[in-house]
Amino acid sequence: MSQQSPEENPPADKPAGSFAEIAQEMAAKNALVRKENGHIDLLAAAGGVRGIAESILPGLVFLVAFTLTRDLTIALVGSVAVAAVFLIARLIQRTPLTQALAGIAGVALSAFLAMKTGKAENYYTVGFYTNAAYIAAMVVSIAVRWPVLGLLFGYARNEGLRWREKAERLRAYRVATWILVGVMAARLAVQLPLYFAGQVDALGAMRLIMGVPLYAFGLWIAWLVSRPVAEAEAEAAEEAAPEA
Repeated sequence: MSQQSPEENPPADKPAGSFAEIAQEMAAKNALVRKENGHIDLLAAAGGVRGIAESILPGLVFLVAFTLTRDLTIALVGSVAVAAVFLIARLIQRTPLTQALAGIAGVALSAFLAMKTGKAENYYTVGFYTNAAYIAAMVVSIAVRWPVLGLLFGYARNEGLRWREKAERLRAYRVATWILVGVMAARLAVQLPLYFAGQVDALGAMRLIMGVPLYAFGLWIAWLVSRPVAEAEAEAAEEAAPEA
C-alpha cells in the first residue's frame, strides 16, 4: 500500500481549497497579538504608537488648522505634509511602507476632493466609503460563515481554522464580527448627519473620537465575547481567587 504525501492529506486545521488557504494566510499576516495574560494587545492591533500617530495626526492637523484659520488650503497642505513626513521617515528607516502608503494615498485623495469642491467637509468623504466597504465585507463574511474576526482571532488564539468545525465557536465569531459592524455603522450614523449639515468642526472631532479609540474598544469587546468557554472560566477563576 502506497503512503500519501502531506500534500494529498492536509492537516485538519489547514483544509484544502484556495479560499481556506488565502484566509489562513491573511490571518497569519494580521497585527493581532495575544499577551501572556490571554488578552488581546490593543496597541499592536492598532498598529503600535507609530501606526496610531499615522492614523490620527493628519486628520488632527487638518481639523486644528481649519478651525483656527478657516483656510482650506492651509489645512489641506498641513495634513498632506504630515502624512508625507511619516512616509519619508519609514523610507529612511527602511521599515514597512504599507500603512504609510495607504495613509498618504487616503489623505491625498481626501485633500483632492475637498480642494476640487471647495468644501472642507469633503475631506472626510473617503472615510465614509471606506467604512461602508468594511461593513459590506464583514456582513458578507458572516453570511458565508467565514466571519472576519474568526480568521483574525482564531489565528491569535492558535485555533487555526478549526473553530469552523464547532457550531458554538462559529457562532461566537459571528457575534464578534457583528460587534465590529456595529462600531462602523455607529460611525456613519453619527458622522453622516454632521457631513450633510456642513458641521466640519464637529465632524472632524467625531472622526477622531470614533476612530482608533472606538475601534480598539469594539475589538476588545469582540475579543471578550468570543472567548472559548474554558478560557473564560479559567480567567474568571483567576480573578475570583484571593490574593496570597
